[in-house]
Amino acid sequence: MLTLTSASSALTLFPECKTQRRRFTISAAADDKFPSFLPKQMEEIKDPFARKLATRIERLPVNASFSEKSIMSSCVKPLIQSSQNPVVLLHGFDSSCLEWRYTFPLLEEAGLETWAIDILGWGFSNLERTKSCDVASKREHFYQLWKSYIKRPMTLVGPSLGAAVAVDFAVNNPEAVENLVLIDASVYAEGTGNLAKLPRAAAYAGVSILKSFPLRLYINFLAFKGVSFDTGLDWVNIGKLHCLYPWWEDATVSFMISGGYNVSRQIDQVKQKTLIIWGEDDQIISNKLAVRLHCELPNSIIRQIPDCGHLPHVEKPDSAARLILEFLQNYSCQKKAQLAPTEEVVY
Repeated sequence: MLTLTSASSALTLFPECKTQRRRFTISAAADDKFPSFLPKQMEEIKDPFARKLATRIERLPVNASFSEKSIMSSCVKPLIQSSQNPVVLLHGFDSSCLEWRYTFPLLEEAGLETWAIDILGWGFSNLERTKSCDVASKREHFYQLWKSYIKRPMTLVGPSLGAAVAVDFAVNNPEAVENLVLIDASVYAEGTGNLAKLPRAAAYAGVSILKSFPLRLYINFLAFKGVSFDTGLDWVNIGKLHCLYPWWEDATVSFMISGGYNVSRQIDQVKQKTLIIWGEDDQIISNKLAVRLHCELPNSIIRQIPDCGHLPHVEKPDSAARLILEFLQNYSCQKKAQLAPTEEVVY
């Protein structure tokens, strides 16, 4: 059993610009009812938070110009509606919404209207009839999902490569994004590099290695600091669930040979208030790049989490949730101060 500390407030978020904290637990249940479209290997997952969040995954029809039929797109929808704009959680490279299994309940318990979205090409969407998973397709798919279901400016949260997805989306669709939260952001990579030049047969061979258990286990222990072997094994199994779909290889090759995300030149175009979160012990992306990103983003603040690796929302969910909540709390207070300029607010 894992116990997390929830920073919660009333559903009228931040009425006095304060947060309250309380504790809650989630226990594994043998009778968890998972959606039928999830791989049957979901039953073998031990993590109670992953199992709980998986029961809430659903597929929504999304229309896009590159697909003849609606794409049944996987996500976790909010349980509550708030007067505040929603928080939308993306995931990292070749991952899924289950990446948010620990932090999602903390944000929701705090009264935030919270979505967790699977990026096109990864996660649990049905891509049987979808051939294109390049950057433009991912952007259009996400925009159409936002336009059809979310419909309000959002705080968009992107970890690792999800930060590049968030930056690209915010620059191209500024009306949809109110704030950004970038976590251990992979925004300086030059796309997929030489992998984009591989012959298709070689690309498929490379992708088959990408889903191999030894490689994912190695990356898992590189990404996290101080995770036990048994926990690491379960996390690997969670992280590769979506690779079991028959269309996963096609979708990943489509992304790889398209060139991937290259957003370094878009960074100075970001106008939204941005929170940068970084694990101080990130062994995948140096925290020196956090300082660079802070310098290049015109309207940003930076917070680092000690004794933490590449994915703070998995490894240190209490800290990640607290920083997001404080960021939104301060932003809400700042907006109220603009309406009442005689009140002094420290930000």
